[in-house]
Amino acid sequence: MEKYDVVILGAGAAGLFCGAQAGKQGLKTLILDNGKKIGRKILMSGGGRCNFTNMYIEPAAYLSHNPHFCKSALARYTQWDFIELVNKYAIPYHEKTLGQLFCDNSAQDIADMLSSECTKNGVTIQLRSEITHVEKQDEQFIVTVNNKKVSSHSLVVATGGLSMPGLGATPFGYRLAEQFGHSILPTRAGLVPFTLHKNLLDQLQVLSGISVPASVTAANGTLFKENILFTHRGLSGPAILQISSYWQPGEYVSINLLPEIALDNFLVRERQEHPNQSVKNTLSKLLPKRFIEILQTLKQIPEGTLKQLNPAQQQALCETLHCWQVQPNGTEGYRTAEVTLGGVDTRELSSKTMESLKTARLYFIGEVVDVTGWLGGYNFQWAWSSAWACAQALATLSKATSA
Repeated sequence: MEKYDVVILGAGAAGLFCGAQAGKQGLKTLILDNGKKIGRKILMSGGGRCNFTNMYIEPAAYLSHNPHFCKSALARYTQWDFIELVNKYAIPYHEKTLGQLFCDNSAQDIADMLSSECTKNGVTIQLRSEITHVEKQDEQFIVTVNNKKVSSHSLVVATGGLSMPGLGATPFGYRLAEQFGHSILPTRAGLVPFTLHKNLLDQLQVLSGISVPASVTAANGTLFKENILFTHRGLSGPAILQISSYWQPGEYVSINLLPEIALDNFLVRERQEHPNQSVKNTLSKLLPKRFIEILQTLKQIPEGTLKQLNPAQQQALCETLHCWQVQPNGTEGYRTAEVTLGGVDTRELSSKTMESLKTARLYFIGEVVDVTGWLGGYNFQWAWSSAWACAQALATLSKATSA
């Protein structure tokens, strides 16, 4: 039975980075993954260009039942630290919007960088690994993989969440956490498009592919201001993906379709200059004409001319377009979700080391943990930061044991 200092389960962002850092500290490290290649989620993220971090990382951009948990790791390994590593490898990148950093060429650059870091630091990566059993015996973790056993002083769970099962996502990490006595907080799809009820969807489907700037507010008051995208299933786009993490089934979201325009003032000016212009044609200067026609069909926008628009109708019109109320039917689920909300309860982990408070030398990092960031590189940064914190703890433990 081959023995290691550390076995890491999962060759995604967190697992690879933790492995590289552990190897750098001189620890004999093995990374196991069930897939055919490393970093599958890295490779498809950001439209294939990997939004690897964000310039404006802050704890407030993360959702967790324990909101203070992420602070320590994010403060100790920052976005600037990861950017320094990217620069070291001369990977070209650019800021797309709101501090989001993307590779100029391909997400493969980030995957290759992590692979190189692992290779340089002597880390063994074993793919197509079917793990059938994990147990702790005499202060050693015994992992049965592909009908063979390996042992390690420490075990790191970096298996990710349930999002994108097509890329190999499974609940394995949650089951393992439960095996060692951990609580799993309810999971659900996050950063995911909305589906709509049939009557509204039937009307809006003709707008599929059209994007408009908007601000979207959840029932709890959380607001995001970016584009929304009409799809053949419902609504997507950055603002919708962001708000989906704060939405609960049955709730409405409020969409300001004209976040940069005071519609009331605009209508007053237009009425003075073009009193006989139709309401539809007037609003079509601001929004897609087909969308205005749909809202008229739904009786949410009056017909007629501007001079026929009375004060009550104008006020109702402004409320409609500044506070368009939409009740999603649901979300597209894990199939297209970028992240999983919920997971291993952070109240049972050390925020400094990611170590289990129930089982010594068992660690949980990345998406498997109940920490979920905003769209725009925040979740990758959590992967890097939690992995780094874990690796430092592994090194400290190793030094203390050898001493």
